[in-house]
Amino acid sequence: MNKGYTLVTGACGGLGGAFVQCLARMGEPLFLTGRSRERLAALAQSVRKQYPDLAVECFPCDLTDSVSRQRLFDYADEAGIRFSRLVYVAGVDIQKAAEKYTESKIVLQARVNLEGAVSVARGVLERRAEGALCELLAVGSMSASCPMPYFALYSATKKGLEQFWMALRSELKGRAKVTVVLPGGIPTRDDIKENIRAHGWFGRVSALPPEKVAQKSLRALSRNRRRVVIGFWNKLLYGLEHLVPLSLRMRVIAKIWSRTEKDAF
Repeated sequence: MNKGYTLVTGACGGLGGAFVQCLARMGEPLFLTGRSRERLAALAQSVRKQYPDLAVECFPCDLTDSVSRQRLFDYADEAGIRFSRLVYVAGVDIQKAAEKYTESKIVLQARVNLEGAVSVARGVLERRAEGALCELLAVGSMSASCPMPYFALYSATKKGLEQFWMALRSELKGRAKVTVVLPGGIPTRDDIKENIRAHGWFGRVSALPPEKVAQKSLRALSRNRRRVVIGFWNKLLYGLEHLVPLSLRMRVIAKIWSRTEKDAF
């Protein structure tokens, strides 16, 4: 059986980097992508230095751009690369009132969080390694469990991602493992850490380090779980939240999430 590459999007980010390290330790050939050619090259060089026998490829991609996505797969085709796994980590987590969005930020968040995931999944499936059971992992969010005032577009796009991934799982039954994971906050950047602090108790208990999220996510994928909430407190909150009326949940969310703004990228 030909062992294909694992395509990791958002590889240069904190969570993406955690996935890269986990997969490298597993001896999985890696195809890394992100927006910055320089950061990707540095990451690939670092991984090759740690794991000299590991096959590592990289190619920059703007996931909002269909032409850029096609160039990524053109490169893979020219290099004869086939895939056994996709780990879709890339995401845009802008937090602000909907009326404060610019058109460019609407497009950015919607395309990276949903359109890019659908497109890249299709590209990977078209280039499956011969004889390999393809694995598709998407990083969703606990934020998708409820409409979230002041985080509205993020929660909506992550819900769309979650529903697409679960539908795709049904279509590919017996031919692929398809898992979407729902983590809470992941303290990877200073702005995210500040938001976690600002969200008080809820932010603290729902947050997990990127290494733990990556490990638990890959374990869920290997077991072919459909949808997995990451973390004990997140599981508890996810299970209990539907006992609370939606109007009350949204009022509480609006009160907490309106305290801060975050305009990533």
